[in-house]
Amino acid sequence: MASKLVSLYVRIRHAGVPPGYRYYYRNTYLCKLVQFKYVVADFIRRKPYKMIGFDGEFGPDLQFALPHAYWHYKNGTLKATQSTKFMGEFYYFSPEHTATFDRRTTEGNYNYDLPRTLYSHDYDMSKWTPVPLKEIYRNDVYVYEKPILIIANRYNQEWDGPPVSFLSVEVIDFIIRSLKDRYTIIYNRPKLAQIVMDNSDFHDLGEFDWLRREHPEVLLMEDLFQANRGNARNYNHFQLQLYANAERFISTHGGTSVLASYFGGINLILSKKGPEHHFNCYQTLYPQLSGATILHAKTDEEVKQYVQSHFAGAGQPASATALVS
Repeated sequence: MASKLVSLYVRIRHAGVPPGYRYYYRNTYLCKLVQFKYVVADFIRRKPYKMIGFDGEFGPDLQFALPHAYWHYKNGTLKATQSTKFMGEFYYFSPEHTATFDRRTTEGNYNYDLPRTLYSHDYDMSKWTPVPLKEIYRNDVYVYEKPILIIANRYNQEWDGPPVSFLSVEVIDFIIRSLKDRYTIIYNRPKLAQIVMDNSDFHDLGEFDWLRREHPEVLLMEDLFQANRGNARNYNHFQLQLYANAERFISTHGGTSVLASYFGGINLILSKKGPEHHFNCYQTLYPQLSGATILHAKTDEEVKQYVQSHFAGAGQPASATALVS
């Protein structure tokens, strides 16, 4: 009944919203309603009781489940957390964390027990505190003569179709040639064995052999992980160690862009389509993850323009903002 009433309210209150996005508005209101039942436990009793389990995609895990769990930890009300394997280092603060789920699912994204689920027109989340991953995992191991620039790419199925928002070999080549004298460039595209699969099939971009041949100066994450000088327990732990020492990121739509937004500095995100555009996620949600400056490129050409204007020259970001072309 509550869902039907909220749906009716959305149809009236947000009549101008495209129908395909209205259920995200409904989800926001449902999440708000659910939180009312925890008022006494969260703000009066304040005893450990909250068990947070999430088997949705990697990006929403970092955007919503992890900061909600950290809020409960800081509030004194977190009892336990559950996620997929390789996530224990993200939930390092949890009194009891278990790797319960073998696979990430789209259905798992719609967890109405969280303050928000997926996209929202309202990212003012009171029970949501970003985890200080950079502070926790900064180290003296992955330090180089030049500052680190991480290129975090992906090349997999999107919306049941072919890859859309990915850094092509041509764009990667432009980035490297433009920035190799200024940065220690590290290329990251995790392989299947290194992460937990969700609902997307992986494709072969063929860039690894090309990088070894044409740009031997670029460090490959998979090579650094094999050496494992930081004694990482898994690939996610390794990513945290390396990302924590970086201030510059070029990433792509999805979980790669969320992770890169957790470490401050500048994160240039290539996202050519998706609900994130309608809900202005790159201006509202992403900067909250660490205070990073977010640059949203919608085309390959815009990626090149941002590389020249924000990475090739000197200077730190003036403020924690999101910039869109």
